[in-house]
Amino acid sequence: MDSPASFDFANPALRANPYPAYRFLREAAPIWRAPTGHWIVSTHAGCTQLLRDPVMGREDESMRSPELMGEFAVASLSRMMLFVDPPVHTRLRGLVSKAFTARRMEALRPRIEAIVDELIDRVAGQGGMCVIRDFAHRLPVTVICDMLGMPQADRGPFLEESTVRGRILDPVALSREELDDANRGSQASSAYFRGLLAYRRQNPGDDLATALVQAREADDALTDDEIVSNISLLFGAGHETTTNLIGNGVLALHRNPAQLARLRADPGLIPNAVEELLRYDSPVQLTGRIAMQDHEIMGERIARGAHVIALLGAANHDPVAYAGDPDALDVGRPGVRAISFGGGLHFCLGAQLARIEGEIALRRLLERLPTLRLANPDDVTWKPTVTLRGLVELPAEW
Repeated sequence: MDSPASFDFANPALRANPYPAYRFLREAAPIWRAPTGHWIVSTHAGCTQLLRDPVMGREDESMRSPELMGEFAVASLSRMMLFVDPPVHTRLRGLVSKAFTARRMEALRPRIEAIVDELIDRVAGQGGMCVIRDFAHRLPVTVICDMLGMPQADRGPFLEESTVRGRILDPVALSREELDDANRGSQASSAYFRGLLAYRRQNPGDDLATALVQAREADDALTDDEIVSNISLLFGAGHETTTNLIGNGVLALHRNPAQLARLRADPGLIPNAVEELLRYDSPVQLTGRIAMQDHEIMGERIARGAHVIALLGAANHDPVAYAGDPDALDVGRPGVRAISFGGGLHFCLGAQLARIEGEIALRRLLERLPTLRLANPDDVTWKPTVTLRGLVELPAEW
């Protein structure tokens, strides 16, 4: 990059390694208005301010135009708690958050450990696996299926599918083909989850789908469309970020063998290592806010309705926030304060669950597959998304 104007979310090089471009932007223009009209914030302090600022919301009036609302995937997004503000956000999050309390998440540890061991048992005798398809994807999908009370007979397609999705979240224009693909995926998941709600009305259980059905019947302000859209959100967010955390983390450790050796020698560092891996190569690289009124951020006047992007991946490499070399992996780094799960009202509900899954996954891989090595850690394919950062596949052998 020779100027901020050359920063382009659609550039394939940004997917391969975004951090040099982030560094340039952070140093040259810590808050910058792109030609698309988006403002981009790239420092840790600036992103933290943006995420916590009550004047910056999530409801995008432009997304609710008749043209876009005719796209099934966009209409579904507009009902998700991730894209609405109080009081609607408060009501939706309040219902769902009961399933994500710290006590409930900690109580899932034995089940998560059992799932991880089952997944390793499936491949241990084969001498190899795809870390993404066979492990990093299947672990969080199984956990969220459990939480939603999905019957075992329904889980196969979700466990096997590893279709690349998430482009609809990127701050770039989508082609007709990409919109059609997003619509098909959204329609398929919505149809399934409507069926799941009907099943749980007749067969209630101790699960999140049942809890939402019962909330719907007790409070007619909660619509079936809202329930289905937010179950879809929980399912997608519940596995995509953890899949990327594990995949990106395994790759980072194998590209930094001294840090991998340090972790093997001292497993007590694993919780801190998960925080460092979240910082080093975040599963979520950016998130957005919309100015609900004319406002000022980092000395710039932001007009009402303007879109502002918090470049989380850049903030996580800000030397002002991280001592030493923030572009280096350090599993013992003190005081890691990654903002990979966002912040403010929209802080990720599943952050603790993702951390627990990441900790257990890394620990059991190191214990049970101590000779695991990546087939070619320097030649990997990244998903064609910029908001969500993850690998298409990651072959390994032992």
